[in-house]
Amino acid sequence: MSVNTTLQSAGAESGKMTKTINYYAVFVAIGLIAASLGPTLPGLAENTGSMLSEISFLFTARSLAYMMGSFLGGRLYDRVSGHMVMGSCLLIMVVTMFLVPLTSLLWVLVVIFLVLGMAEGSLDVGGNTLLVWVHRDNVGPYMNALHFFFGLGAFLSPIIIAWVVLVSGSIAWAYWLLSLLVLPVAIWLFVVSSPPVKILSKNNLDSVDNLLVVLVAIFLFLYVGAEVSFGGWIFTYCITLGLATETTAAFLTSGFWGAFTIGRLVGIPIAVRFRFHTIILVDLMGCVCSLVIILLWSDSMFAVFIGTLGIGFSMASIFPTTLSLAERRITITGKVIGWFLVGASAGGMTLPLLIGQFFESIGPQMTMVVLLIDLIIAIGVYVILIRQSVKPT
Repeated sequence: MSVNTTLQSAGAESGKMTKTINYYAVFVAIGLIAASLGPTLPGLAENTGSMLSEISFLFTARSLAYMMGSFLGGRLYDRVSGHMVMGSCLLIMVVTMFLVPLTSLLWVLVVIFLVLGMAEGSLDVGGNTLLVWVHRDNVGPYMNALHFFFGLGAFLSPIIIAWVVLVSGSIAWAYWLLSLLVLPVAIWLFVVSSPPVKILSKNNLDSVDNLLVVLVAIFLFLYVGAEVSFGGWIFTYCITLGLATETTAAFLTSGFWGAFTIGRLVGIPIAVRFRFHTIILVDLMGCVCSLVIILLWSDSMFAVFIGTLGIGFSMASIFPTTLSLAERRITITGKVIGWFLVGASAGGMTLPLLIGQFFESIGPQMTMVVLLIDLIIAIGVYVILIRQSVKPT
């Protein structure tokens, strides 16, 4: 009996790790795709004959669709096989990434990014929700590791793009290569069995703190808006100010995601040893200090480099730690995660667009000013959030 129990336990743990590795691969794919827009933004503007203020609507379209995908996907994962949904979304991403460089009309490109954003939003909900269902109360370090792999993909993406453009002279081959890299992950999802759909009782539903859900969504709105804006605009910021060549700016973008990735790797053991409240506060202060460095020495590439690495490292663990904090207070369902990501995607839609409108009319420096104001407001919301989140961690 004890031998059978041991074997069953080992089999269950093996199944958990197989699913977890699967979700890690999905988040590498999401990172590869998410970080591809920033370094290719001038190229896409050239392909479509658009100004930067016009091409910046791609951020809006993608984030709006991401929000819709999060909202609808959250409900979908509570009803059907999660891996079937995620595999289908990855296949959609493969097709849309292949079509992006072939498009010469801005409105068609916007439609493509709408479809891409919906797939990304649904995938993000799925990975976070299913990971919580697999690991439950022990999800903290696994959640940080999940988002580390997103950072890994985002770090590799600008490097791949810069290398491919250097060799081929075109962003088209960069998009096509990223598309091919995602395909095996989609196929793998259809092979591995999905966690059972979590059925909620009336007591589970009543335990959801709606005010905390709203506060977390607002906080993620502000944070993700800053993350997407910095990662998406730092390339063009450096080029416009004459601080770097296109190749150097691409590697600077990669440096941001590299620091982001290292921060998430470091965040795995930190999530076990320190209070979630403390981790988030330290991260937010690191972001503010990094932006101040860039603003004070805006004509120094060295200062921009230091500030970029600092903000990438500081931002790294905010999102997964916020989700881990919420998991201690809220019954996590696809619907709840969906609301969190609706807030996050709304921020990713709004702030980059706002920066795009100021970028040409006022100047590139407004990028860092807007980000600093955004993060100061985020600190205020965070103070309210931790007062509401009174359950000990």
